[in-house]
Amino acid sequence: MSQVTAPRAPEEIVGEGGTADTGGPGAEVATHCPYCALQCAMTVTTRTLEVAPRDFPTNRGGLCQKGWTSATVLTSPGRLTTPLARPRRDAPLRPVSWETALDRIAAELRGLRAEHGPDSVGVFGGGGLTNEKAYLLGKFARVALGTSQIDYNGRFCMSSAAAAGMRAFGLDRGMPFPVADLGAADAVLLIGANPSETMPPFVGHLRRTADRGGLIVIDPRRTPTAEQAALHLQPTPGTDLALALGMLHAAVLDGLVDHAYVQSRTSGLDAAWRAAAAWWPERVERVTGVSAADQHAAVRLLAEADRAYVLTARGTEQHSDGADTVSAWINLSLALGLPGTPGAGFGCLTGQGNGQGGREHGQKADQLPGYRRLDDPAARAHVAGVWGVDPAELPGPGRSAYELLDALGRDDGPRALLVFGSNPVVSAPRAAHVQERLAALDLLVVADVVLSETAEAADVVLPVTQWAEEDGTMTSLEGRVLLRRKAVDPPPRVRSDLDVLHGLAVRLGQPPERFPVVADTVFEELRAASAGGPADYSGISHARLRAGEALHWPVPHPTHPGTPRMFLDSFAHADGRARFIAVDYRGPAEPPDAEFPLVLTTGRVLAQYQSGAQTRLIPELVAVSGEAHVEVHPDTAARAGLAEGATAWVSSRRGVMQARVRCVPSMRPDVLFLPFHFPGVQRANLLTNPVLDPVSRMPEFKVCAARLDAAHPAAIQREGEVR
Repeated sequence: MSQVTAPRAPEEIVGEGGTADTGGPGAEVATHCPYCALQCAMTVTTRTLEVAPRDFPTNRGGLCQKGWTSATVLTSPGRLTTPLARPRRDAPLRPVSWETALDRIAAELRGLRAEHGPDSVGVFGGGGLTNEKAYLLGKFARVALGTSQIDYNGRFCMSSAAAAGMRAFGLDRGMPFPVADLGAADAVLLIGANPSETMPPFVGHLRRTADRGGLIVIDPRRTPTAEQAALHLQPTPGTDLALALGMLHAAVLDGLVDHAYVQSRTSGLDAAWRAAAAWWPERVERVTGVSAADQHAAVRLLAEADRAYVLTARGTEQHSDGADTVSAWINLSLALGLPGTPGAGFGCLTGQGNGQGGREHGQKADQLPGYRRLDDPAARAHVAGVWGVDPAELPGPGRSAYELLDALGRDDGPRALLVFGSNPVVSAPRAAHVQERLAALDLLVVADVVLSETAEAADVVLPVTQWAEEDGTMTSLEGRVLLRRKAVDPPPRVRSDLDVLHGLAVRLGQPPERFPVVADTVFEELRAASAGGPADYSGISHARLRAGEALHWPVPHPTHPGTPRMFLDSFAHADGRARFIAVDYRGPAEPPDAEFPLVLTTGRVLAQYQSGAQTRLIPELVAVSGEAHVEVHPDTAARAGLAEGATAWVSSRRGVMQARVRCVPSMRPDVLFLPFHFPGVQRANLLTNPVLDPVSRMPEFKVCAARLDAAHPAAIQREGEVR
């Protein structure tokens, strides 16, 4: 069990990149939390596994409950410590040697590729992998396997924000300014964000703003973050785009547009205004439930502030119109003159620990390292040169995450899947269907720290190192590249993901030197592959990070100081201007009806993280939140014959799940909320809608039609049978 201690003085700690004395009594290693993209700084005492926060710009000496207990998984009985395999599909997993496991995987992959071609093998990565792992995983897929079928769970996290950022600014870095800049803000608009529960130390940066009455929160729920706001706008889930259009309309109507900024630094306002002109605030009120007066008030707070920021997160992004919705919030920000202005800006709060770096270096279906496009001939030539292969040998773009999962086991889809650092059985939309597709594979291989629900279904399970057992870089939500240091040795039979990829690549006929196993060596290659790309890491090195330099990408040469604040002089489009994007509201793909009269939305709770595979192994966190609950207005619960603490059945057209009733008077009577961290019959994603955003390919996690019942709705069967 991990312990907690008071923060130590900096001089007592092995530095940001100092050599870890893993055997010395009481030695401390400076590293970063394994969870969210805030990447809070902490120290690990190597002998006792005590965890303590460090003073750092993002967390300023604080940690959340998950961070304080993060070392528990290092010694948890649930930790994977040996490879496992099934001798046949209907047999249980049994311990095997590494050689047996890797030989079997390689032999089956060779057979499938020979019979069905390279795209018969798929790869599914994760936004928690280090930059080195994400980079080598993308290289392994495209070079060792020759497959186009690779994507990652970050598609479920940041894809809509990334697509909107690329359209508007020509470049996607979630927050193009340091988190610490928010401490001087007079007004901050948070849309679909609840950092009080998802990244608590972040909230300290909003304290001044909240105290001055400048915090505005847009969320269907009265969250702990919304409780701190001067103004809480509570729209019906799925109507955020209409609200953004109404607020742009209000900005124009009230004379709050910064015309000098718009004229000198942007293009496209006229087209964006033609769309927003039809969405006057009173019309928006009828669609969203947010009063016209509150729309005007929110815009005025932002426009009249000397220093103002607009920040989006998953609540407004995980929709079938998520990319357009983020574009609409960017349009509002541009109209007010915020992006690229000192002391102001627009940003998106990245969720997963390496959600930023994870999408920059090649594990996304359409990208190569350095945020290069896979269909760009110059990009292909550059990266192929670094890899020592012919550009023509690199496959083209493949399927996005859900499309990849949906294609598994089909005639035209992958027959084998390698999963690294993800748990789609719990985290993917329409989860029961995804579980069926995984079962249809000829081979499922999972590399993970614990026996997740996806690993339990695998043919071969590979135990890999975790955060405190390895060196590697992460890129935080503010684009700062950080070095997470090894503090302790892993269990004897545990290997790193880099070792796994090396072992498989060599067995598949690749030269050993093409797939290094040392993180520093992999990063040196990543630097070269990213050089000249939109996300240029070529000037970053492990040595500079060990020396404590604060390096925000792009860092295009070894003496470059990094770019903490982007777009101050120009945006990344060829003409240097930001783009307004004309968007219109079309509503959720699945509105409520007589059969499913409620709106379901999903999200996180403080004590759990993502699919919960690791945090559900920590007793302190399970004691706080150990089972699924459904938040519902008391009147809505009463109409369903339910009371506080009762067991409820929540259903949609895709399935039914079980949760404990939690009556919340501040909930909208037409809305249900479920956390998505729990397995089995408590999976919120049994219900969620996999319909995809046409631009980002993001599933519509945040809204679907649902119903609430006191008994299992036996009449509701599988999708397509309900009428």
